[in-house]
Amino acid sequence: MAASTVTKQTLTYLLGVCVPSFKRNATKIRISRMDFDEYLLTYFTKYEFVYAVDPEKRCKTGDTVLIQNLPEKLTRIITHKVVDVVFPLGDIVDPISGKTIVAGKYRETIYKDAKLYGELDSMYKYDEAPQRGSMENKRDFSSRKTYVKYDKDLQNSDPYAVNPR
Repeated sequence: MAASTVTKQTLTYLLGVCVPSFKRNATKIRISRMDFDEYLLTYFTKYEFVYAVDPEKRCKTGDTVLIQNLPEKLTRIITHKVVDVVFPLGDIVDPISGKTIVAGKYRETIYKDAKLYGELDSMYKYDEAPQRGSMENKRDFSSRKTYVKYDKDLQNSDPYAVNPR
Protein backbone atom coordinates (compact mmCIF):
# COMPACT_ATOMS: atom_id res chain seq x y z
CA MET A 1 0.00 0.00 0.00
CA ALA A 2 1.35 3.37 -1.01
CA ALA A 3 1.04 6.04 1.62
CA SER A 4 -0.23 9.31 0.30
CA THR A 5 1.73 12.28 1.48
CA VAL A 6 -0.26 15.34 2.37
CA THR A 7 1.55 18.59 2.89
CA LYS A 8 -0.09 21.36 4.83
CA GLN A 9 0.19 24.84 3.43
CA THR A 10 0.17 27.58 6.05
CA LEU A 11 -1.41 30.78 4.88
CA THR A 12 0.26 33.88 6.23
CA TYR A 13 -1.55 37.20 6.45
CA LEU A 14 0.56 40.36 6.44
CA LEU A 15 -0.25 44.04 6.75
CA GLY A 16 1.52 46.45 4.43
CA VAL A 17 1.36 49.76 2.61
CA CYS A 18 0.87 49.99 -1.15
CA VAL A 19 3.69 51.82 -2.94
CA PRO A 20 4.04 52.84 -6.61
CA SER A 21 4.75 49.87 -8.84
CA PHE A 22 6.08 49.39 -12.36
CA LYS A 23 4.30 46.06 -12.81
CA ARG A 24 1.04 46.21 -14.75
CA ASN A 25 -0.81 43.30 -13.18
CA ALA A 26 0.53 43.52 -9.63
CA THR A 27 0.87 45.99 -6.80
CA LYS A 28 4.00 46.51 -4.76
CA ILE A 29 3.53 46.25 -1.00
CA ARG A 30 5.95 47.51 1.66
CA ILE A 31 5.94 45.36 4.80
CA SER A 32 7.69 46.65 7.91
CA ARG A 33 9.40 44.16 10.20
CA MET A 34 11.30 44.74 13.41
CA ASP A 35 14.92 43.57 13.28
CA PHE A 36 16.77 43.05 16.58
CA ASP A 37 20.32 44.34 16.82
CA GLU A 38 22.19 42.20 19.35
CA TYR A 39 24.99 44.72 19.78
CA LEU A 40 22.75 47.70 20.62
CA LEU A 41 19.95 45.55 22.13
CA THR A 42 17.24 47.49 20.28
CA TYR A 43 14.83 46.87 17.46
CA PHE A 44 15.07 48.68 14.13
CA THR A 45 12.46 48.84 11.39
CA LYS A 46 13.39 46.87 8.31
CA TYR A 47 11.29 47.05 5.14
CA GLU A 48 10.55 44.16 2.85
CA PHE A 49 8.90 44.59 -0.54
CA VAL A 50 6.61 41.96 -2.08
CA TYR A 51 4.41 41.95 -5.15
CA ALA A 52 0.76 41.00 -4.75
CA VAL A 53 -1.86 40.30 -7.38
CA ASP A 54 -4.85 42.66 -7.26
CA PRO A 55 -7.35 41.58 -9.93
CA GLU A 56 -10.05 44.09 -8.87
CA LYS A 57 -7.55 47.02 -8.75
CA ARG A 58 -8.81 47.99 -5.30
CA CYS A 59 -5.68 49.43 -3.73
CA LYS A 60 -4.05 52.74 -4.57
CA THR A 61 -0.73 54.20 -3.51
CA GLY A 62 -0.69 54.85 0.24
CA ASP A 63 -3.45 52.41 1.21
CA THR A 64 -2.88 50.00 4.08
CA VAL A 65 -3.77 46.53 2.79
CA LEU A 66 -4.04 42.99 4.10
CA ILE A 67 -2.24 40.46 1.92
CA GLN A 68 -2.02 36.68 1.95
CA ASN A 69 0.64 34.43 0.49
CA LEU A 70 -0.36 32.27 -2.46
CA PRO A 71 -0.09 28.45 -2.26
CA GLU A 72 1.98 28.55 -5.45
CA LYS A 73 3.84 31.46 -7.00
CA LEU A 74 1.87 33.12 -9.78
CA THR A 75 5.05 34.31 -11.48
CA ARG A 76 8.65 34.54 -10.42
CA ILE A 77 8.03 37.64 -8.28
CA ILE A 78 4.26 37.64 -7.55
CA THR A 79 3.93 35.63 -4.36
CA HIS A 80 0.94 37.20 -2.56
CA LYS A 81 -2.61 38.38 -3.19
CA VAL A 82 -4.52 41.38 -1.85
CA VAL A 83 -7.28 40.28 0.51
CA ASP A 84 -8.68 43.61 1.70
CA VAL A 85 -7.99 47.33 1.87
CA VAL A 86 -7.88 47.94 5.63
CA PHE A 87 -7.40 51.72 5.60
CA PRO A 88 -7.55 53.96 2.54
CA LEU A 89 -4.95 56.70 2.53
CA GLY A 90 -5.82 59.29 5.17
CA ASP A 91 -8.74 57.39 6.75
CA ILE A 92 -7.07 55.63 9.68
CA VAL A 93 -9.35 54.44 12.48
CA ASP A 94 -8.18 53.43 15.96
CA PRO A 95 -9.22 49.76 16.31
CA ILE A 96 -9.90 50.00 20.06
CA SER A 97 -11.89 53.22 20.34
CA GLY A 98 -13.21 53.38 16.77
CA LYS A 99 -12.26 57.06 16.43
CA THR A 100 -10.56 58.54 13.37
CA ILE A 101 -6.93 59.62 13.67
CA VAL A 102 -4.90 62.38 12.01
CA ALA A 103 -1.12 62.27 12.51
CA GLY A 104 -1.35 60.57 15.91
CA LYS A 105 -4.17 62.70 17.32
CA TYR A 106 -7.89 62.01 17.38
CA ARG A 107 -9.96 64.25 15.11
CA GLU A 108 -12.35 65.16 17.91
CA THR A 109 -9.35 66.29 20.02
CA ILE A 110 -8.27 68.53 17.15
CA TYR A 111 -11.78 70.03 17.00
CA LYS A 112 -11.84 70.59 20.78
CA ASP A 113 -8.45 72.33 20.67
CA ALA A 114 -9.67 74.52 17.82
CA LYS A 115 -12.73 75.56 19.84
CA LEU A 116 -10.57 76.29 22.89
CA TYR A 117 -8.00 78.44 21.12
CA GLY A 118 -10.22 79.84 18.38
CA GLU A 119 -11.05 78.22 15.09
CA LEU A 120 -9.16 79.50 12.06
CA ASP A 121 -10.74 79.93 8.63
CA SER A 122 -7.81 78.02 7.13
CA MET A 123 -8.45 74.95 9.31
CA TYR A 124 -9.10 71.78 7.30
CA LYS A 125 -12.64 70.50 7.77
CA TYR A 126 -12.57 66.71 7.55
CA ASP A 127 -16.36 66.33 7.69
CA GLU A 128 -16.92 68.59 4.68
CA ALA A 129 -14.07 67.13 2.59
CA PRO A 130 -15.02 64.97 -0.40
CA GLN A 131 -14.23 61.26 -0.41
CA ARG A 132 -10.91 60.10 -1.82
CA GLY A 133 -11.18 59.58 -5.55
CA SER A 134 -13.49 62.51 -6.28
CA MET A 135 -10.54 64.57 -7.59
CA GLU A 136 -9.14 61.72 -9.67
CA ASN A 137 -7.52 62.95 -12.91
CA LYS A 138 -8.16 66.58 -11.86
CA ARG A 139 -5.76 67.01 -8.95
CA ASP A 140 -5.10 63.41 -7.90
CA PHE A 141 -3.00 61.52 -10.43
CA SER A 142 -2.21 58.45 -8.29
CA SER A 143 -4.38 56.26 -10.53
CA ARG A 144 -2.17 56.91 -13.57
CA LYS A 145 0.36 54.28 -14.53
CA THR A 146 3.96 55.18 -13.85
CA TYR A 147 6.89 54.11 -15.96
CA VAL A 148 10.67 54.30 -15.88
CA LYS A 149 12.18 57.16 -17.87
CA TYR A 150 15.82 56.71 -18.80
CA ASP A 151 16.52 59.85 -20.83
CA LYS A 152 17.01 63.42 -19.60
CA ASP A 153 14.71 65.30 -21.93
CA LEU A 154 13.86 68.51 -20.07
CA GLN A 155 11.34 69.74 -22.64
CA ASN A 156 9.18 66.61 -22.41
CA SER A 157 8.91 66.28 -18.65
CA ASP A 158 6.22 63.79 -17.74
CA PRO A 159 4.95 63.76 -14.12
CA TYR A 160 4.17 60.01 -14.37
CA ALA A 161 7.74 59.05 -15.23
CA VAL A 162 10.02 57.81 -12.48
CA ASN A 163 13.75 58.35 -12.68
CA PRO A 164 15.51 55.06 -11.79
CA ARG A 165 18.53 56.81 -10.25
